[in-house]
Amino acid sequence: MTLTSLSFLIFVAIVVAAYYACPKQGRWAVLLVASYAFYLISSAETFAFLLATTVVTFFGGKALGKVNSQVKEHIAQHPELDRQQKKELRNAGKKRKRRVVAAVLVVDFGILAVLKYFSVYLAALGDVLGFGFDLGVLIPLGISFYTFQSAAYIIDLYREKYEADTNLAKFALFTSFFPQLIQGPIPRYDHLAHQLYEGHSFSYVNLAHGAQLMLWGFFKKLVIADRALVLVNQVFNNPSDYQGWPVFLALVFYTIVIYADFSGGVDIARGVARVLGIDMPHNFKRPYFSTSLSEFWRRWHMSLSFWTRDYIFFPISLSKTFGKMGKSLRKVLGDRIGKLFPVIVAQLCTFTVIGLWHGADFKYVAYGWYNGAVIISGLLLEPYLKAAAEKLRINTKSFAWKCFSIFRTLMIVVIGRVFPKAQSFTVALSMLGSMLAITNFVGIRKTFASFGLSVEDYAVLGVACLVWFVISLLQERQEQKVHQKQGQKKGIVSGQAQGSSTEESGAEVRQLIDTLPLPVRWVLYLACFMAVLLLGVYGPGYDATTFIYRGF
Repeated sequence: MTLTSLSFLIFVAIVVAAYYACPKQGRWAVLLVASYAFYLISSAETFAFLLATTVVTFFGGKALGKVNSQVKEHIAQHPELDRQQKKELRNAGKKRKRRVVAAVLVVDFGILAVLKYFSVYLAALGDVLGFGFDLGVLIPLGISFYTFQSAAYIIDLYREKYEADTNLAKFALFTSFFPQLIQGPIPRYDHLAHQLYEGHSFSYVNLAHGAQLMLWGFFKKLVIADRALVLVNQVFNNPSDYQGWPVFLALVFYTIVIYADFSGGVDIARGVARVLGIDMPHNFKRPYFSTSLSEFWRRWHMSLSFWTRDYIFFPISLSKTFGKMGKSLRKVLGDRIGKLFPVIVAQLCTFTVIGLWHGADFKYVAYGWYNGAVIISGLLLEPYLKAAAEKLRINTKSFAWKCFSIFRTLMIVVIGRVFPKAQSFTVALSMLGSMLAITNFVGIRKTFASFGLSVEDYAVLGVACLVWFVISLLQERQEQKVHQKQGQKKGIVSGQAQGSSTEESGAEVRQLIDTLPLPVRWVLYLACFMAVLLLGVYGPGYDATTFIYRGF
């Protein structure tokens, strides 16, 4: 069952009806049954792995909660303890908790590693040695999403961010909430759990806004992504047949495809949740308006970016070990490089994980390293670039410079897309080299026809992308107004704040639609619905399971 299928819409309608028909205190149980039913229908063969991650994480969380409670109670019952004794008691508790966290993470990530990575590496080894290693293991639906979600829960419990969940059934709902399993995002326990557990009252506003989000997601997925994917697949499936500008064009189209596909799926998931009264975190913040690659990763797949920031980047960059190594390197490489050393190591580790999150093949690791290398180069060259800009009298705050920065960043992103999409790392390098080939535009019409799209398809893509751009621009400007009203407060830097500010800008567009006369609103709804119905990519060869991030 996929997000764009008729069966999914019927499933959602049944769930929504059952949810609001049930008494409030039991509505979470409706969601649990629906989520497990969805998983059994979609990926019954791998259901046991979801259960294993859920059970191990839940009881690991209870063990952490028990240690936290014991330490707090002991300190409370013994007021005569001095500061040093309390510190020793807490440290002893931390040692016990570290063992629990290590055990849970080994199991959770071990399942992920064996199913998603080990079988791939074993098959590759078999090819090298001439043996036919084939485990035939299926990748569980959404395994990366629920594994990272569970890991965040257990680490936050170690940090005593919140109390451990004491209800296994309710926690099972948190790890398996069906709208997010295919496309994400990766929500945090303190943001999502209480929304799932409490019963929500029916709201027409939630129904309308949720339906709008779903319709917008269908538009991006079916009208834009699946249509543009025809050209992308034609080039990437036949890399030896194309050189020069067609390869670059395919990369540009793939940059559109992956954004429309991924964000479209997330919009559908968030729309379903909104109809149920649940607010899931936004996963995109108009990333192609970014002026640097660092900003791009703060806007792209935000839940993953903030996950790696909080659980990989910060722990490494702020660790005493790498801080001491940085101080030692100052004598050899200078103060600035020494200070940046922990940050550089943290960036490399972060983007290695981001690369591996996408897949086991080396091309995905290369994709992570490509992004990490660009960002690290920017950090190292920052003072020299600033000096050059001052010497050339470039106004880096001007609108023209901002446009240039956006274009520069977009080109970096476009080029990097070759690694995850190409058939292999070597093919990716070959395609990058082929772009440098000198080609002319003779027979350009014939070349465009060879991509598999008609003139009408190109026209539909152009208009659809223009509509998407205008709406994104309205959201971007609205958010800038919000920031100006807030005086650009320093508090808007965290993942939660960024997600909420994005939601505010998106909500402003929906609220603007709400203020329109009812006939005008329905004209807009029907226009979008008819666009999806008439212009969506269907027919022979169409596969609704081709969400790019479905296997994650």
